[in-house]
Amino acid sequence: MNIILFDEPTIRQSLLPLTFTRPVAQVRVGILTIAEKWQQYAGAHTSFLTQPYLQQKFPAQFEPDSRYVNGAVCPDPQLVQQVKSLQQGQSLWQGETLVAFHAGSDELQSVEDLLGYTFAEKQECAPDTVIREVWEIFVNNGQQIRNDFEVITAGRQSQPIGDKHTIVYAEENVFIEEGAKIRAAILNAENGPIYIGKHAQIHEGAIIKGPFAVCEHSNVNVGGKMRGDVTIGPYCKVGGEVAASVIFGYTNKGHEGYLGNSVLGEWCNLGADTNTSNLKNNYAEVKIWNYAKGGFKNTGQQFCGLIMGDHSKCGINTMFNTGTVVGVSANIFGAGYPRNFIPSFAWGGASGFETFQLRKAYEVAEKVLERRSMRLDDAEKAILADIFEQTQQYRVWDRKA
Repeated sequence: MNIILFDEPTIRQSLLPLTFTRPVAQVRVGILTIAEKWQQYAGAHTSFLTQPYLQQKFPAQFEPDSRYVNGAVCPDPQLVQQVKSLQQGQSLWQGETLVAFHAGSDELQSVEDLLGYTFAEKQECAPDTVIREVWEIFVNNGQQIRNDFEVITAGRQSQPIGDKHTIVYAEENVFIEEGAKIRAAILNAENGPIYIGKHAQIHEGAIIKGPFAVCEHSNVNVGGKMRGDVTIGPYCKVGGEVAASVIFGYTNKGHEGYLGNSVLGEWCNLGADTNTSNLKNNYAEVKIWNYAKGGFKNTGQQFCGLIMGDHSKCGINTMFNTGTVVGVSANIFGAGYPRNFIPSFAWGGASGFETFQLRKAYEVAEKVLERRSMRLDDAEKAILADIFEQTQQYRVWDRKA
């Protein structure tokens, strides 16, 4: 089955800044991205119908029997069966939200074409999880780790731990992929599974509580404290204290400091002793910046920390207020608490910001990718350039100059 995962426009806007640089279905929640879930759960090939400026990097692949599926919808066995059973012209809906559609031989070249299509038959469905808001990524992460763990490990044998100095509780809930290395750690899977990806490393003194997932080639550094409901994507280095957070991949939080109820994109770096507040002093529900609203929105959550877009960095001892949103390719440093909405390509901190010019952003990104033997190609540069223009309206200091 060929599945084309499309960006529902309102949901995509609400998932910014994370979806500035990726389709909605490339969001990681649980062990896998939403696209990888559809590959695993449905045995399907997936591609993307997204914004024009992202389409070169994330192309759509059309076949006569394609199903179009909302990229914010996490699959479950019942939904997968419903999608497979769709006949040409049939569609699945959750209220006013299109979940899936069988277009037959019609090739819908844009999201606008899809949403403007005349659907022959509409059926109601009830998917377990739809990621509509940025905070729903960490809220749903623990359950999604459990779901993904079940699918990924079904019928497979875990690698043995083999380290006599590592203590394990509920070993039946721990799965270790080939090439992973664990040294003198504590793994407690009594409250949820622990998944350790290929060639990942758990270093000496790390304490890990499930549900937890660390993906391929990532490291939990010496003495790291992973408090549960945590996902570390591929090629990351993570230390300090982390709780109820998702790190997409290629991101470093290598030192001490607290990260809670947060989501970090790719190619981010948190300086030593960076701390995020995830609870207000008055215990009130947290409001965060919402791009779809163009203002602050109540999350309905008592706990909400940091949402950070791709390529953003912060200096040592940075302190983030409760419910801070940082855009793409921002650089935050200096004493005090910076504002709790930091636009893309912002450079500065509590004392004020200036624009991080595009050529400088390219230079930093090139150096960071080179460290992973990767390069910033023309397609990536074009995406960053488009985001720079899209987000100009938020850099108010430019308008004052």
